Amino acid sequence: MSSSSPSSLPPVIADNLPSLPSPSEVKEEVAVATKKSLSSLRDFAAGGVGGIFAVLVGHPFDLVKVRLQTAEKGVYTGAMDVVRRTVAREGMVKGLYAGVSAPLVGVTPMFAVSFWGYGVGKQLVESNSTVVNGQLSVAQISTAGFFSAIPQTLITAPFERVKVLLQIQGQKELKPGEKPRYAGGTDVVKQLYKEGGIKSVYRGSLMTLARDGPGSAAYFATYEVIKRRLTPANPDGTPGKLSLPAVMAAGGAAGVAMWIPVFPVDTVKSRLQSAEGNPTIGGTVRMLCRNGGLKAFFPGMGPAMARAVPANAATFLGVELAHNAMTKMLG
Repeated sequence: MSSSSPSSLPPVIADNLPSLPSPSEVKEEVAVATKKSLSSLRDFAAGGVGGIFAVLVGHPFDLVKVRLQTAEKGVYTGAMDVVRRTVAREGMVKGLYAGVSAPLVGVTPMFAVSFWGYGVGKQLVESNSTVVNGQLSVAQISTAGFFSAIPQTLITAPFERVKVLLQIQGQKELKPGEKPRYAGGTDVVKQLYKEGGIKSVYRGSLMTLARDGPGSAAYFATYEVIKRRLTPANPDGTPGKLSLPAVMAAGGAAGVAMWIPVFPVDTVKSRLQSAEGNPTIGGTVRMLCRNGGLKAFFPGMGPAMARAVPANAATFLGVELAHNAMTKMLG
């Protein structure tokens, strides 16, 4: 049986055959795909560097926030009381950096996935909507930011569970010879898995997503908007180079914008992840309302806001420095 070329087929069939891309079109598509892949890898690496900066700067503030959120009413008089008692009982470094191993080990993939997810989210937005003058709108940035929280939650939820448990165990006064319940992050995971399987390790995942979805939308949108306003213009009207202090200012503002709308959700998450037994979201919300009304959803707000500025300024400083370094090395 002889084969027929498209030119020898009947006109109707030949007209309906899909046209094969030319070598130049294939080359262009491969170049675009490669560029997107490299961009995603750079976002991943830069996010990891930014996360390490964030933990080193912000962990003491986060520890104070969590202890205020999870302590019974009246245990502490305020944030400075937490600091004084923590340092007196556990020492400066060991006390204020209690539980740091979990976020420090987990922060690289956590922030890496967040910034990678944001980059992928921007690519999806660009593919499915109109981008004017090469700049995403605030709504488009917010959509990409929300998307970043979806893959991030898979990593964030268990690490936050471990971090919270390690942070609060230092509040307990140990009897002579008594050892802490958990010896470290790995021990926490082992005990949680033994008690309730993977479900126990991932307790609080829904509230983590409920916090990080809208929080990330506000986070990235605020950063991009302020970054644009602070970016100087070149003589020809094109955007100039943003200074590192301006990057830090935009990052600090983004951190504040992230926490304001979602702080009550974070309180419920912390309570869920630190409670004994099998608490529910509804039960936790009712308990907080019963114990202190609306005010009960905002303990630790001061330390969270105090942490937001330096920690997130450090995050974006790390991200920008990493991007600049990769551009110099890789082009």
